[in-house]
Amino acid sequence: MTDNILKLFSMKGKIVLITGGAHGIGYSFGIAYAQVGAKIVFNARHQAGVETGLAAYEKEGIKAYGYVCDVTDETAVATMMQQIEAEVGSVDVLVNNAGIISRLPMLDMTASDFRKVVDVDLTGPFIMAKAVLPAMIQKGGGKIINICSMMSELGRETVSAYAAAKGGLKMLTKNIASEYGKYNIQCNGIGPGYIATEQTKPLRERQTDGSRHPFDAFIIAKTPAERWGKPEDLQGAAVFLASDASNFVNGHILYVDGGILAYIGKQPEYLW
Repeated sequence: MTDNILKLFSMKGKIVLITGGAHGIGYSFGIAYAQVGAKIVFNARHQAGVETGLAAYEKEGIKAYGYVCDVTDETAVATMMQQIEAEVGSVDVLVNNAGIISRLPMLDMTASDFRKVVDVDLTGPFIMAKAVLPAMIQKGGGKIINICSMMSELGRETVSAYAAAKGGLKMLTKNIASEYGKYNIQCNGIGPGYIATEQTKPLRERQTDGSRHPFDAFIIAKTPAERWGKPEDLQGAAVFLASDASNFVNGHILYVDGGILAYIGKQPEYLW
């Protein structure tokens, strides 16, 4: 029995690798992990992204380690892992956060466009997990967190590739847990709801007549919390799944969505 439950959430001395951790949700995870004692490692596809991420972490007083790497390139990933091992240490926690989306009706999407989304959002996490698993097995444990989506459960117009990839990522999560749980490796997922970021800002701005943007109104009506999520809303789940507090949690997708997946939607005012 632990002396203090808070000790279970400490990540002191742990090394966390966050793909796409230079900005947005991935950067928010990095801030949270640093606050509980972890060393932060991230990648970006280009040097400019690495420099932007390093500067952002430094501004928060965090020494982070950034690497240029395309997560869909197995050779590049192997090289990056060798560099991390030599310069920082063995990765204790992998967060597969890097992802893209293409919003096109299915009939307008080429197979090449479809494969591009699946390659980053599903094959990338597969490659990254393969890269960290041997060392995790050797040292007796580790954590893999896959950033899934509500589209791991639901379909929506124009996101066939994204939904297919995120649905596949949910099942990859369960399969990694099934195959490697015996080595004290936990693989879980986080499914963010609609999060207020710079990218979604135009969708949340009031119209000239003071009304909500139609998509904003749609999200508010579908969310019991009646608001968009904030990146900080994901930090608690991220720390839980990366820490010893979740050592007996495996193959689970934790949806942080304000209740959207539990809700049929706002009923008409006088329906009874």
